[in-house]
Amino acid sequence: MPKIHFIAIGGAAMHNLALALKAKGYQITGSDDEIYEPSKSLLASHGILPEGFGWFPEKITADLDAVILGMHAKADNPELIRAQELGIKIESYPSFLYEVSKHKQRIVIAGSHGKTSITSMILHVLKSLHRKFDYLVGARIEGFELMASLSDAPIIIIEGDEYLASPIDRQAKFLLYQPHIALISGIAWDHINVYPTFQSYTDSFVQLIKQMPKAGHLFFDQTDETLSKLVKNSPEDIDVNGYEAHQAEIKNGNTILVGVDGKRYEIEVFGQHTLKNLNGARLICEKIGVSSTDFYASIGSFKGAAKRLELVAKSTNSLLYKDFAHAPSKVAATTAALKEQYPERKLVACLELHTFSSLNPAFLPEYESTLAKADEAIIYLSEHVRQIKQMDRMEESLIQNYFKHPSLKVIRDPATLATELISKSWHEANLLMMSSGTFDELDLKDLAGKMGLSTI
Repeated sequence: MPKIHFIAIGGAAMHNLALALKAKGYQITGSDDEIYEPSKSLLASHGILPEGFGWFPEKITADLDAVILGMHAKADNPELIRAQELGIKIESYPSFLYEVSKHKQRIVIAGSHGKTSITSMILHVLKSLHRKFDYLVGARIEGFELMASLSDAPIIIIEGDEYLASPIDRQAKFLLYQPHIALISGIAWDHINVYPTFQSYTDSFVQLIKQMPKAGHLFFDQTDETLSKLVKNSPEDIDVNGYEAHQAEIKNGNTILVGVDGKRYEIEVFGQHTLKNLNGARLICEKIGVSSTDFYASIGSFKGAAKRLELVAKSTNSLLYKDFAHAPSKVAATTAALKEQYPERKLVACLELHTFSSLNPAFLPEYESTLAKADEAIIYLSEHVRQIKQMDRMEESLIQNYFKHPSLKVIRDPATLATELISKSWHEANLLMMSSGTFDELDLKDLAGKMGLSTI
């Protein structure tokens, strides 16, 4: 079996691909300078967690069949340099994934927001219907042990990230997959550290559209103004279809779909953004042979991907949700969804600015009014993260100026954040914790207990 080494094995997609290849019998090794949960425990349970964190050129030996290079590594990474010296084949994970799936029908879900949720919904439906498929998705999904699968299945569903493929292949990851069917869920400027202008960011999506194959199928969120303009220049020989939020009703805090067949179907997820994602997932499923009836029967049990409006704890009149939301469009959509679902309850929204983009003052104007639906807002700024990413300290006045929320606090350490939240009254009030990080390892279940909530 092939012997493969992963440089930056701890990444969301990287560790999932490593686990999938290990399951196929590949010999897998890897390195990283920092690995967070759940990647750390998963790699350990499968026997491929690096013994120590850091970069070790001696791991790169001539008997390797390939090195898979993650974007978290730098171009001067000592393991990468050693692989180049030895002439070992170096792949980004998207280029490797294409090579092992080039004889399959490839379905790619792209977009600035919603791609994980849409991919997860499709996977849930296909699994419920016992369809044979491969996949790669960046979040944990209930019912799936691994978040990547490579087999002899005829199709593969891929969450298509627009971030750069690797330090030495600086094109968007989704451009390497060459999809037969693609969906773009919306466009909102992100990743300012690699896309310094909105134009440079949208250019990658323009390329994705232009590269669609003859007789390919493209689905897009037609309510997104930027995206609607871009698809006007789609190749004439591809099929282009827009979608919007699926029709639904809210009754007693429950969301009920109004099916295309006129019937009602209760679902466990909510929010206008989620209803858009669900409609996109429905159209993709129909394109690969799933009937509307089967889709509705299956989607009712979908609970959401991990950290995507994930319910952590509750009481009779209070809920604690966590969400991966970090980009401005995601923050606005997630906050609005929870307020819309429970309009009579106070909403406290806590957002950790954790990404390179969000910690860059030049990007902060994009966050204006994103927390407007929250009754109270907290911005969390980790000193540890700031130092690791070598970013300048942002003063509270700067945050206040850009978020423009009348009830906003800035907190910089987890103990103060916990004290602030525990001290509040949670009678008829919900808490939303949003971050692509961990609030400096704040234990949300412990926090919930001290707030008087029961964990799920």
